[in-house]
This record gives sequence, C-alpha cells and structure tokens, in this order.
Amino acid sequence: MLRIAAVLLAAAVMPTAAAAKDLVFSGEITGADHQSYKPVPFEVPAGVERITVTLTYDKSNKTVVDLGIWDPRRFRGWSGGTRDRFTIAASDATPGYLAGDLPAGRWRVMLGVPNARPGSRAAYRVAVHFDRGERHDATAAIADTPLNPAAGWYRGDLHMHDANSDGSCQSQAGKRVPCPLFRTVGAAAAAGLDFIAVTDHNTTAHFGGLRELQPYFDKLLLIPGAEITTFGGHANIFGPRRFVDFRVGSADVRDVRALEHDVAAAGAILSINHPALPSGELCMGCGWVWPQTDWRGVSAVEVVNATNVEGPLAGIGFWYARLNEGHRLTGIAGSDNHDPDAPSGKAPIGRPTTAVHAPQLSTSGILQGIRDGNVFIDVTGTRTRLLEVEARSGSARAVMGGTLAVRGEVAVRAHVVDTPGATAELVLNGEVQLRRPITETDAVAAFQLKAPCGWTAVNLRDGAGHLVLIGNPIYLQCR
Repeated sequence: MLRIAAVLLAAAVMPTAAAAKDLVFSGEITGADHQSYKPVPFEVPAGVERITVTLTYDKSNKTVVDLGIWDPRRFRGWSGGTRDRFTIAASDATPGYLAGDLPAGRWRVMLGVPNARPGSRAAYRVAVHFDRGERHDATAAIADTPLNPAAGWYRGDLHMHDANSDGSCQSQAGKRVPCPLFRTVGAAAAAGLDFIAVTDHNTTAHFGGLRELQPYFDKLLLIPGAEITTFGGHANIFGPRRFVDFRVGSADVRDVRALEHDVAAAGAILSINHPALPSGELCMGCGWVWPQTDWRGVSAVEVVNATNVEGPLAGIGFWYARLNEGHRLTGIAGSDNHDPDAPSGKAPIGRPTTAVHAPQLSTSGILQGIRDGNVFIDVTGTRTRLLEVEARSGSARAVMGGTLAVRGEVAVRAHVVDTPGATAELVLNGEVQLRRPITETDAVAAFQLKAPCGWTAVNLRDGAGHLVLIGNPIYLQCR
C-alpha cells in the first residue's frame, strides 16, 4: 500500500504560515497498488504565487508512477511518466499543466501506478515547493541547469515580439498573421545567438511557450521578459517570476516608483527602452518622461534600438546624460523585432547584439552580467567582434561596470577583435578625449588619462565614422 508519513500529512493540512514552507511526503508503492490512483493531499495557504512538485521513486523493480495534480476545484494537469517535476503559476505552467490562480485549500498530487509487480516494493518521495512572500522555493526547484556553466562572453538580443503581442509574419499561404513564438525563437537560433529575451507588451502569455520550447532549443537561452508600456515610457523587464502590473497612474500602480518596486519584487531587472523617442501620436508613450523615476531601481538603458544608433532620437545621449548625473546604468541593445523574417529596412533578430560577460549561460547568470555592467554592444550584430576594456591606477584595476579608485594617472586598455580599419575612441564623461587607429584583427588600444573623475568608456567607429562597438563605463572614483 501507499503510505504517507502521518506527521508530514498533519503538517500539510494545517492552514498556517508554516505550511508555505516546502513539504515532503514519503511512502512506498507495493504490488497491491498495481493499476490504481493514489492521492497525496497537501494544503496551500493564501498568497502562494507558484507551486512546484518533484517526484522521485525506486524504478529498479520496473515500478512505474505517473504524475498529475488537482486543485480544490478542478484538474490542473497530467504528465504521466514523462516528467519528474512540474510548476504551476498564474503566469505560466509546465507543458501539460494549466496556468492560473492558485486557490488556497486542499490540493492533491495524483500518483497513477500503471505497473507494480506482485510482491514488489518501491519507495517514493514527493516534494511540494511554494513561492510566497519572500520565499521563492518553487522557482528555485524548477530552475533549469545552465546551458553552459562556464563564465565568459555571451551574445544575445534583449528585445523582440511575437503573436502574444504585436509580432507578425507571413503565413504558409502568404497572409500577414500574428507570428507564433516558435518562429521567433527559431530565427534567433539560426542567427547563432546564445540568449534572447522575448518581451511581449504587458503580458506573460508567452512564458508557458518559452518553457515548452527551451528543452528543444538547448543551445539558446530563452529569458522570459515583458515590455512594460506606460503613458510615460516603455521599459523591458527581464526574468520576472510573475506578472507585473503596467498601469502606472492607476489605483493599483500609483506611480513609476511603485512599478519599480514591483519589478524588483518579481525578481526582475528593469531597462528603459528607446528613451529618447518622442512621446505623442506618432509613438505613444515611447520616450521616457517619468519625472519621479528612482534610478536606483533601473539596471539598464536600451542605448541602441533596432537601427537607431546615433542622433537626437538614439538612446546613447540619454544614457550619457544619466551617467553624468551619477547614475550607474548598463548600456544594452535590442532589435525590437516584430517579424522574424525581417523585411527590408527592419532590424533582424540579433542586430544589434548585446554581449554580456556572465558567470554562466542561465537566466540568473545573464541578469547578473547585466547588473555587473561588463557588457558591450555590437551594433551590426556580428558573432566575432570583441571589446574588453580595463583601467588601472596604481595597483587598482577595474573592467567595464566596475569602479576604479583613482590615484594619479589612469591607464585604459581596450582589447579589440575583428575591427581592422576602425578607430577606438576614449570617452570621458560623455566627451571623446583620445583616438587610436586599429590596424590589426586582434589589437590593443592604450590610452592615458591624468587624474580623471566620473566615468570613462571606449567605443569603436568604422572607416565611415559609424559606431560599430559601444562599451560600458568604468566608474572613476577620485579621492
């Protein structure tokens, strides 16, 4: 018979705050359980935002256990013997399971036993994990292993749309239709990217699709995101665990600082999109104009959006102005692609590219890399160009995104790959100070500054004077 430890069962049904902690049920399946269904009940307290269930059992004697779940009112999913874990939240669910509200009350993990040999005994363990308040055990329990555990440079596109908002493409019959998510992801894989963030407008509807596609696209990290479109500006959020309300100025989201707080509470980082675009009938709410922005709640700025690289509508001037105000913001880029077939004049997925030095290729790794700021923008989306910048003063050293304690002169060294014929520019507080020609495929540009304060960065321009690589700042801390 299937036996559940009495103490654990008692703990599961107690409607207390302690019940939001992980629950573990263990027991044994015997030959008598052959072709039967065995419920494992547990209590869900109010306020739970995600539930993850994991199953392990002894398979040595050919016992087979199927897995599914019911909430207090209805069926919520079944994966049979295909999976040993699943997650359910309002925003998304594992394929085979239904996303939606998580009502408080008694839920039942359902174990189906299609095979248990006569006289057999198989131990099993069911663990139930919750996200509630500041505990995010359910998110941790369903997290994928890194696609690459090594630290290094990873290249991706941080802004794109599909049928879950306003992405479109040609159907098989040649009609313009909402473009399914798999087409966007497939185009990113064909472009040779390491990661993408799919950022449909104000929704989490694509999160479940990303969960479905990720196991197949095991060379391309799929980061859940959303483009928060407010009346005072657009912003991407990367890596949220749940829906973030975008209605700034409503009773539910009183101001932009409330939005920033909710983004952080959802486990995401916030990046201002195309901040210098006009806000009006031609582009409603596109430029960032919120006067109450708390820049401590912003991690990044979209410096290059699609083909908009320089000029009054580009993001680089807005970014440099914020850096000069003392805010530490990582410059990133995104194609803002709405059609994976990239019609003429539109930016294809992967152009521009954001290159992030991350501790590993995972959602948490890429987000940490963006926060750290060792990032550069490859404007034309090559897969070969590299920009590594370091600054030294005395015995102190810093790379892009870091802080250098200045003691006298500062030596800046830029390692540049695959830009022969370009010119490296040293920028100090938004103004070009020095230039160095790049004559080799693998080159170093060296610069010297006398007791600078503020921030410095290195950019690359091609022979026609166009920006091709944009570096992030090193912050110069004077005594």
